[in-house]
Amino acid sequence: MSDTGKIATAELGTGGPQVGVQGLGCMGISEFYGDTDEEAARDTLEAALEAGVTLFDTADVYGRGANESFLAPFVGAHRDQITLATKFAIERTDDPHYRGVRNDPAYIRAAVEASLRRLGTDVIDLYYMHRRDPLVPFAESVGAMAELVRQGKVRQLGLSEVTGAELREAHAVHPIAALQSEWSLFSRDVERSAVPAAAELGVTLVPYSPLGRGFLTGAFADAAKDLAKDDFRAHQPRFTGENAKTNAALLEPVHKIAAAHGATAAQVALAWVQQRSQVHGLTVVPIPGTRRRSRLLENVGATRLTLTEQELRSLEPIAARVAGDRYPDMSSTATARE
Repeated sequence: MSDTGKIATAELGTGGPQVGVQGLGCMGISEFYGDTDEEAARDTLEAALEAGVTLFDTADVYGRGANESFLAPFVGAHRDQITLATKFAIERTDDPHYRGVRNDPAYIRAAVEASLRRLGTDVIDLYYMHRRDPLVPFAESVGAMAELVRQGKVRQLGLSEVTGAELREAHAVHPIAALQSEWSLFSRDVERSAVPAAAELGVTLVPYSPLGRGFLTGAFADAAKDLAKDDFRAHQPRFTGENAKTNAALLEPVHKIAAAHGATAAQVALAWVQQRSQVHGLTVVPIPGTRRRSRLLENVGATRLTLTEQELRSLEPIAARVAGDRYPDMSSTATARE
């Protein structure tokens, strides 16, 4: 924490705004993780800002626009204090199993107008392509996004879940400020090509699910029993059957380190992600999601925790031993994966 009691800040992209070194993922406020409590969520948003969290992350697909609408009063009350990020590209229909991807310029132009309207603002600070449609030329999609910057509707551009080569291709069309990808002790695929490219280009890494969708907190000793039926994690391979038991056992060094520091497993997992910044030479701003003030304060507490080299080495083997893919097999449908 800084002398003001708030978390430290870092530059978003190259020449971008200073943001808190930890952001807030807002997806769970609207759906996916069981019952929601709007009053508690509003309190959490205020607590985040008080703690120095300034990057707030949403998407038009969360709650089919409801998440953006929910954030609008908070955005309006604190517009000059926050960096507002949202995303386009994932298209939902009445079919609950369908997740289409749209990257064509006409769709992008319509999507940004809808997001601006729901968020109650005239400019989005960071606008992400949520997923890439390989059938649309990348230069065409990024070019349409760049036009939004020229029009003053968007300040910076971001991508999600792209390779290093794709990041370089997009960056050649227009500077990319941030890359959002899953990155945690359980998921390190991003390190193969995207992280080196981001470091080279001055792109900030924004890890989503830095707590392994909550598994790294140690809260799911028996995920099948611990999750509500409407919680989408109940269908995620890493949370089911023998995979869940195997993965729970992997947390032993996390718990050991937490005990040594008087911290929680969640704080150790987040501290590991935060320290990727020094390991890989780039800015890292994870966006753990929570709907509760107590968890928010626990999460930001991780920014005060520094793991030793020996502790980092003890955590190194975990990702290679994780059982189950990040997502269930959805190859038979036109889907995008969050």
